[in-house]
Amino acid sequence: MSTPIKVAVVYYSSTGTIAEVSKQIAQYAEKAGAEVRLLKAAELAPRSAIDANAAWAANAAATADVPEATPDDIEWADAVIFGSPTRFGNIASQLKQFIDTLGGLWAQGKLADKVYSGFTSSATTHGGQESTLLALYTSFHHFGGVVVAPGYTDPAKFADGNPYGTSHVDAQGNNPVDQTTREAARVQAERVVRITTALKAGLAAS
Repeated sequence: MSTPIKVAVVYYSSTGTIAEVSKQIAQYAEKAGAEVRLLKAAELAPRSAIDANAAWAANAAATADVPEATPDDIEWADAVIFGSPTRFGNIASQLKQFIDTLGGLWAQGKLADKVYSGFTSSATTHGGQESTLLALYTSFHHFGGVVVAPGYTDPAKFADGNPYGTSHVDAQGNNPVDQTTREAARVQAERVVRITTALKAGLAAS
């Protein structure tokens, strides 16, 4: 295609793991030829709660310059990759609140026919990772979106072990994002760019 596809990477991160995976996915999507916006969901927690957790406060400071996502960013994008830590087997309330602001676009049909994908992290092995991504994907079906999960389409995914999306076990911050997770992020980003490019070209020609 003559112009690159547009990818929005929209995440929520409290202590920084998802923020780091988001950067990896955004970088790989750019390397694959996409125009990328890296965006965060607005924080809902009170400042006192953030300041009471050193890692949370440090991440808030480190990502202060990351723009907050708006519905306009989703309308702009050809593909949206959402990231959230696991919260009791579901997505974080901050990301859910942002998704809930997209009702106006949904009512106008402006969320349909886009590609969507997701990634997550948890403190423990398993820890609700798959249910978090499946819960996130439920919204994409309501949008009329095209869900593009990485699947087991690359040898790297057998190391990561999650066909639904990139996932990382951070062990309460003791396991930094590693090469296995970075490779999973690469596979997911490249697949989203490739499928979105083909879909957009096909829709344009139809």
